[in-house]
Amino acid sequence: MENYPSWSYFFGTTAVLGGILFIVRLILFFLGAGDQDISGADGQMEAGTSDSSFEFISLQGIAGFFMMFGLVGLALLSANLSPWAALGGATASGLITLWLVGMIFRSMRRMQSDGTLRIVNAVGKEGTVYLTIPMDGTGQVQVTVQGGQKIFNAVAATKERIPTGSTIRVVKIIGSNILMVEKVENT
Repeated sequence: MENYPSWSYFFGTTAVLGGILFIVRLILFFLGAGDQDISGADGQMEAGTSDSSFEFISLQGIAGFFMMFGLVGLALLSANLSPWAALGGATASGLITLWLVGMIFRSMRRMQSDGTLRIVNAVGKEGTVYLTIPMDGTGQVQVTVQGGQKIFNAVAATKERIPTGSTIRVVKIIGSNILMVEKVENT
């Protein structure tokens, strides 16, 4: 490493600067302030949007590239490899880091959910009557939708009275928030 002080300085500087940027971006990401990234050739900052073919190119990925580029370059120089071999190894490790960071953040984005309840997911589900459904009126039913038990207004599909505690099945949605249900006979 003493034979190539300018290369050592170059790799050390990229490792430090890349590492600082990587850590700052990671902290901001986990605090919820770092979910914006460069998307597009014009350099505009847009929240959470990117072309999937370039999803791996992010500020976090670029910071990881330079951090690993510098660290591996220093390590290879310390192992008495030539500067060109160190440059090649450092570039390869930086590209692998860029790809890995992109894959990690891509999988994290896939786990996000907007949390919106979609009542249409109740169709076909079974539940119980919470408040008696009168023959020509509205009662309430309890149905498990999207992993949570919810209470909805409901009407009987056959215009019959369905008492509290009866098992029902959702047939369809009326309007935007009323379930049409049918009684399920317990056998």
